[in-house]
Amino acid sequence: MKHQFEQLDSSWKEVLKAEFKADYYLHLIEFLESEVENQQTIYPEPSKIYAAFQAIPFEKVKVVLIGQDPYHGPGQANGLCFSVKDGIRKPPSLVNIFKELQSDLGIPIPQSGNLESWAKQGVLMLNATLTVRANEAGSHQNKGWELLTDAVIKKLSNNREGLVFLLWGNYAQKKGACIDERKHLVLKAAHPSPLARTGFKGCKHFSLTNAYMTKQGKVAIDWGKGLLPDNNLLSLS
Repeated sequence: MKHQFEQLDSSWKEVLKAEFKADYYLHLIEFLESEVENQQTIYPEPSKIYAAFQAIPFEKVKVVLIGQDPYHGPGQANGLCFSVKDGIRKPPSLVNIFKELQSDLGIPIPQSGNLESWAKQGVLMLNATLTVRANEAGSHQNKGWELLTDAVIKKLSNNREGLVFLLWGNYAQKKGACIDERKHLVLKAAHPSPLARTGFKGCKHFSLTNAYMTKQGKVAIDWGKGLLPDNNLLSLS
């Protein structure tokens, strides 16, 4: 557990080197090691804890999507917020994300809920807390992860320009309060969970993101890329 950050792209190691030496991070690692020693199952698996940072160098990030906790069910979490491993049933929030994608851009509902193809195109899918105890939602909150991910958001806001931040729900919007909206596009909507109040459906954040990037001369995100293998689609009806 201790050395998993070595798997990060070298750019993130440089950007976050002070965080990895900070007392809060060292205490966080001690907590995670104690969880393992006490035979607690932790998600995602160790090799996927920093998956969001493994996929994209700091300077290649285009879009930042902020989540809260990893999924805590068996086999779900793959280190990217809202994403699940191939072959895993799509959680309700992800179903609603795909419905909005279909409504906004006409992309058919995919079978897989694995969003790794978004990450490879520059979408940083960042949970506020990067680990969770199996079947115990929120069990690793306030252990230090939030300080690390706050630092990530601040570094991106301060040292990059022209990013898109997708803040879905009150939690993400509070966490993104430090973002400099003079330098970046900040898009806010209700959380895609069916339990949230209305306000996510019809937000059109996917097309708004691409319009902003196109205006800057950047390559837009192909939101359907890698999600529709062999045209094997599922209908929500």
